[in-house]
Amino acid sequence: MSGQDQIFIFDTTLRDGEQSPGASMTLEEKLQVAEILDEMGVDIIEAGFPIASNGDFEAVSEIAKRTKRSVIAGLARAIHADIDRAGEAVRHAERGRIHTFVSTSPIHLEHQMKKNEAQVLDIITDTVTRARNLIDDVEWSAMDATRTPIEYLCRCVEAAIRAGATTINLPDTVGYATPDEYKSMFEQIRARVPDADKAIFSVHCHNDLGLAVANSLAGVAGGARQIECTINGLGERAGNAALEEIVMAVRTRSDALPYACSVEPRFLTRASKLVSAVSGFPVQYNKAIVGKNAFAHESGIHQDGMLKNAETYEIMRPEDVGVKATSLVMGKHSGRHAFRQKLEELGYEIGDNAFEEAFRRFKDLADRKKHVYDEDIEALVENEIATQGEQIKVIALTVIAGTGANGKAILTLDVNGRHETRECTGDGPIDATFNAIKEIVPHDAKLSLYQVHAVTEGTDAQAEVSVRLEASGRMATGKGADTDTLVASARAYISALNKLLARQNRPDHQELKAV
Repeated sequence: MSGQDQIFIFDTTLRDGEQSPGASMTLEEKLQVAEILDEMGVDIIEAGFPIASNGDFEAVSEIAKRTKRSVIAGLARAIHADIDRAGEAVRHAERGRIHTFVSTSPIHLEHQMKKNEAQVLDIITDTVTRARNLIDDVEWSAMDATRTPIEYLCRCVEAAIRAGATTINLPDTVGYATPDEYKSMFEQIRARVPDADKAIFSVHCHNDLGLAVANSLAGVAGGARQIECTINGLGERAGNAALEEIVMAVRTRSDALPYACSVEPRFLTRASKLVSAVSGFPVQYNKAIVGKNAFAHESGIHQDGMLKNAETYEIMRPEDVGVKATSLVMGKHSGRHAFRQKLEELGYEIGDNAFEEAFRRFKDLADRKKHVYDEDIEALVENEIATQGEQIKVIALTVIAGTGANGKAILTLDVNGRHETRECTGDGPIDATFNAIKEIVPHDAKLSLYQVHAVTEGTDAQAEVSVRLEASGRMATGKGADTDTLVASARAYISALNKLLARQNRPDHQELKAV
């Protein structure tokens, strides 16, 4: 395809996605996400908000040093200190970008900025110029563009391009626009702004009305050639446009969407699972492209059609997005070779020690379950990966519960190689278990989320538990899986606690909201 038909994918999972309450990631987790984004061919990775905290600056800097293919962007408010910090963070990148933004809508100018239109125009010129003096690749965003009068938005865009912006982002910050409105906005801006052809126009859509993907594609139809999106649609409030949906819409409907993008779709499922694991945000079963049921068929009519011709009910091949169409049936008689092959099919590569521990837990699970599904193995391995190197581990748990009496838990933990046991009561077995953890590892963390769901069907299904703890302004989410819900609960609580302990010496993370 010609150059004008190339769509650039700008992933902001590590910045806008991480702004979701409870979705903060450690440096190691951010590096993992950035690595797979780079490997799958994402054009631009917005690695963070460098001024937000020392941790964010460190993450952007380290990603900039390690990334091989993608442009690395750092976000900055229209403030000199922000811009300088972002420039410093991306300076080691093969290709770096400063992404600066300012509000333009009347409601933002009056209530948030406390500035008039002329003052904001001066700010745009000043800050874009400063960014361009630091780096050649500068993106400018008009926060709340879709609620900005078109005449004033044209003046803002013109000022940004004149000051040296190479990418102009017009976000639907509050998810308010409809596709026709969004397309028209880009058409008008590109037609009315002098030298509009000197910049690439970008879309950034939030999903408050469920229109983020539709609006993004409408913006492209209006002339935009960069799409800002996140894995799993992660983001503030209702989230952002989902990268996997954008990529597969362009790939599947090339007749209606005659564009090319560089993202390799077979990485989509792996990326989705990784982001879900590190953020603690589960993917809904019926989520497009990467949901558990996206390529599942239970209806008899559907199954009949699939057996005759898969295209009767599937418009994409599951293997195109990294889902295996067929799988081994795993059970207690399966050996190491079969188990390793299964892990490879599911996209996991783990070291020998982790493999042996995962295989041992798989055998234990197979002894307790009649059927071991792919989802069981995924939950098992994800739990094993998440607990590697933790200070605290669950060794044993015995719980006594019933009517007419408080729950009792006898818990043994490994704390830095030392086994400690406590017996505690509580208002039910879960409360008793968590009280026992607090007895062994005293802490002030508050439990803000406790969530249980079955990994598969049946009374012997593994329970996957999510626990979120908060302490001193920090939040951490942990997951645990086991056929015993109480054991899974203890593991999830310990996982979250380990994360909080690992972060206790880090600088406070100041959440700065944007775009």
